[in-house]
Amino acid sequence: MKRVFLESHNIKNLFFGFGQFNYQLIKALHKAAVTDFKMVLHAKNDTDLKSEFGTYFEYKRYFGFRRYPLLRIRNKYTLWHSLNQNTKIEPVSNIPYLLTVHDVNFVDEASEEIAKETRLRFQEKLDRSDAITYISEFAKQSTHQNFKIPEVPEYVIYNGNPIRAIEISETYIPNKTSSRPFLFSIGEFTARKNFHTLIEMLALLPEFDLILAGKNNTDYTQKVLKPLISKLNLEDRVHITGKIGDMDKQYYLKNCSAFLFPSLREGFGIPPIEAMRFGKPVFLSNNTSLPEIGGPDAFYWDHYNPSYMVDVFNKGMQKYTKDKESISERYIKRSKSFCWDKAASEYLKVYRSLL
Repeated sequence: MKRVFLESHNIKNLFFGFGQFNYQLIKALHKAAVTDFKMVLHAKNDTDLKSEFGTYFEYKRYFGFRRYPLLRIRNKYTLWHSLNQNTKIEPVSNIPYLLTVHDVNFVDEASEEIAKETRLRFQEKLDRSDAITYISEFAKQSTHQNFKIPEVPEYVIYNGNPIRAIEISETYIPNKTSSRPFLFSIGEFTARKNFHTLIEMLALLPEFDLILAGKNNTDYTQKVLKPLISKLNLEDRVHITGKIGDMDKQYYLKNCSAFLFPSLREGFGIPPIEAMRFGKPVFLSNNTSLPEIGGPDAFYWDHYNPSYMVDVFNKGMQKYTKDKESISERYIKRSKSFCWDKAASEYLKVYRSLL
């Protein structure tokens, strides 16, 4: 039987975008009940995967030494899908190869030396590809701007919304919350997420608190966010939770007054569509993929002057409040249009075209 190898080792990092992409796509592929070929999952710890998916998938244990060319995976597969664009894990043999591109942020974010190495490795992946999928039109556009793309089929397949159903109970309360109206954002605490602009904006919005969730043991937290919070005397109004689980996230999305996402660079941006699932007003950066994902009813910042951000926020909240039911319905409809079952169906079409 034909076998599709899914290079999915980042499934171990469920608090990060790559990990969620791996897991959500694999879960939807399992639901698709494919019978005409077999899929092989590549993961470091396959115990939980076997418990969830059983024998539907085959499993290949991940080992770090497979990154080295002489020790690459030698098994013969019919198709190799690189779900994780920057992985060094590659097949030895020259087999049909599908690459999913999430973003090319490393062009701007990494040091010159690291960026050069990553660019070379990424170009090699592009060159060996028999087809390329992108998670947004922006991801496709920026890849074309920065790299030489081979003449192969290209597809844009949007990610799905991980929050399909609102499952939180009325009585659930996380360990850390606020007794006052609060604004919410989530993401890894890095300069790219631009969280410091929300803190500066909060100083001009005395009626709100701010809850920030995500991996926060970073230099950006220690050197930028915490000093700024102290400088503006906002220790009692900015609540940093660290990484959170699904129920905590649903609580914050359900109970926040608005969701804020001033990120500077996003290949897709799942948090905004999660917030839309709850019908909450969404405020986003007007750059990269975010207008494509947020659509016409989100509110956008063109720059990050605190007074300007407050003005956009106040006007957006006024518009939302006047037409809350209608805007919420449009948000929810848009959030549901990003569906992992649909994404899996489109990936399966690409697999079959290459098999």
